[in-house]
Amino acid sequence: MPPLPGGCYCGAIRYTISLDDPSSQARTSICHCGNCKRFTGGNYGITTKIPRSSFSLEKGQDSVRVHEADNGSGVTLHREFCGTCGGCLLEYGANAGDNIYVFYGTMDDHARAQVEPKGEFFCKLRDPWMPEIGGLFHKQAIKT
Repeated sequence: MPPLPGGCYCGAIRYTISLDDPSSQARTSICHCGNCKRFTGGNYGITTKIPRSSFSLEKGQDSVRVHEADNGSGVTLHREFCGTCGGCLLEYGANAGDNIYVFYGTMDDHARAQVEPKGEFFCKLRDPWMPEIGGLFHKQAIKT
């Protein structure tokens, strides 16, 4: 399978995700929790869970910044973003094991087509004007 490339908004950071089978090795999910809403500035966050070993930073290591904070349940969440444009890249925490969560919108168009969303989490917190997305599994909460 060809690599899945991506990067930040300004292009200072570029990465590649290498998976043999994206449909079984990646899980893209929409999250309606308050942390994701605040970090992305939108009504949800959307990330793709992948093995950490499949992620390779190709350009811009010196531009990567990390923000660490309690995710609200006592677990420290690490979010990496571009120090130049502020664009979010990925996140991980103690419960992620050997995985990271790459922000879906940072992947190039053809890469996103390989890892379409499979589910929604924290659905109780979905903004009331946003409809449920058909064909996805729906969870009230998530354990990573």
